[in-house]
Amino acid sequence: MSHARLQQPHRKPIDREGHPRAALDAGAVRDAYRRWAGVYDEVFGGVSGAGRRRAVAAANRLPGTRVLEVGVGTGLALPLYDPRKRVVGIDLSRDMLRRARDRVARERLSNVIGLVEMDAEAMAFEDASFDIAVAMFTATVVPDARRLFREMRRVVRPGGELLFVNHFAAEGGLRWWAERTLAPLSRVLGWHPDFALTDLLEDPRQAVEIDPCPPFGLFTLVRVPNLSLA
Repeated sequence: MSHARLQQPHRKPIDREGHPRAALDAGAVRDAYRRWAGVYDEVFGGVSGAGRRRAVAAANRLPGTRVLEVGVGTGLALPLYDPRKRVVGIDLSRDMLRRARDRVARERLSNVIGLVEMDAEAMAFEDASFDIAVAMFTATVVPDARRLFREMRRVVRPGGELLFVNHFAAEGGLRWWAERTLAPLSRVLGWHPDFALTDLLEDPRQAVEIDPCPPFGLFTLVRVPNLSLA
């Protein structure tokens, strides 16, 4: 990611409700996912599987063949896409991408036409390059989720669709307490445990679908039409 946008170490960022939050930057994300890459599938593959399947099923139903998966990771979702979809995946972690490429080769996924190391907040793609953009468990990782959202809007054609699957913070109770307690450890974990929907969408009414996924509604599918600003 662009070093011009990295938050300085001495700053103490807070979330939109005033709670302490550890800053994430490109180095922190790379370091975290270098640690996770070798065990990611085993540790997170099962618990995140239902949300992943829900997101890809939604993408498969949508019109258009050009799909961008933002934060493709180890490529767990890639075998689930309809073979008629032409999928490009991007990720900041070279270690995760290496495993995604191995998966594509092993499973002969000829519809995956590119896996690229790229900054999700400053993509190299031209405007309107895709029909659909999917970000699964990615919005909590990037330093600025709203910048991610704007970039996804830019690279998806008007009338296309943006799909997100993510953990969003509870509004109260024991889970709320746990998420706030873990928030200062974001740099170690590699994501923000206290991430809220308003960290991604300035106005949640932009979403036409907000659908909790198993298990226990821990993850939520959010679908946002890419409406023209004109």
